Amino acid sequence: MELRQLQYALQIAAEKNFSRAAEKLHIAQPSLSQQLSKLEKELGVLLFQRNTSSVELTHAGASFVSKASDILDAVELLKQEMSDISQLRKGKVIVGSMPITGSHLLPHVLPTFRENYPDIEITLLEDSSMNLEKLTASGKSDLSLLSLPLQEPSLSYIEIGEERIDLAVPKDHPLALRDPASSSQVRLEELAEESFVVLKKGQGFRKLTFDLCQAAGFEPKVVFESNNMETVQSLVATGMGITLVPRFIARAPSSEFVPVYLPIEDTPSRTLVIAYRKGRYLSGAAEAFIETFRTTIKEMSTELEK
Repeated sequence: MELRQLQYALQIAAEKNFSRAAEKLHIAQPSLSQQLSKLEKELGVLLFQRNTSSVELTHAGASFVSKASDILDAVELLKQEMSDISQLRKGKVIVGSMPITGSHLLPHVLPTFRENYPDIEITLLEDSSMNLEKLTASGKSDLSLLSLPLQEPSLSYIEIGEERIDLAVPKDHPLALRDPASSSQVRLEELAEESFVVLKKGQGFRKLTFDLCQAAGFEPKVVFESNNMETVQSLVATGMGITLVPRFIARAPSSEFVPVYLPIEDTPSRTLVIAYRKGRYLSGAAEAFIETFRTTIKEMSTELEK
């Protein structure tokens, strides 16, 4: 049994199609079929049921794919650990990121990291919080930028900073026009009858918004949803409702639609973390990335408080 045969089986299981699997593996389909047949003959079991439209795992195949995934992951982690021991500064880190949060933070992090570690390659995966947790738990990403709470029990995390949450309202909203002498901060309880524009399900910040509102004694009345926080802010600016916004993201959108940002009483915040699979060895490259991220967040927070 060869490691490449394990990789072939995993790719076939993922694609459920020999042609697509061969294309992803950059080998000819006959060669892929030949290698799989050789593996099945050696094991004495059928791993896949073939039919005209798709390929399905057998019971033995499902067990094999699960174990093969663990083996290949262990091999990769062993390579990383040996590389660190040899004190090489080279390496590769696959980082998952929430699209909007990443678009505001990574431009501050990556140039510094590249300057300090020019030989370490960073590959980015952008997806929703829910999917990022799954990708990280399955080993498809080494690290992911997320916010607490995490839903996936197989993940560990390292806190990298607190991010204040502000309220975004239209310019003509009564809260925006309120006499500053009365109060500069908004109480969440005041928002019980407001219309909310929020992120769609699967986005971590949507859950945090609902949790904060529920803790204040009400369920937010959602009138619009979007996958994009920039769109959410623009809709708020046009008078469609109000929303909560993370401080690093709370900025004037690149359009004429600009909301007003107001501080919230008791200063709610979210905890940004770098998540990774429990028990996974963190390479020197990964630890360097985490430390760079943590330092950058601290510097940004200090700058925003000025």
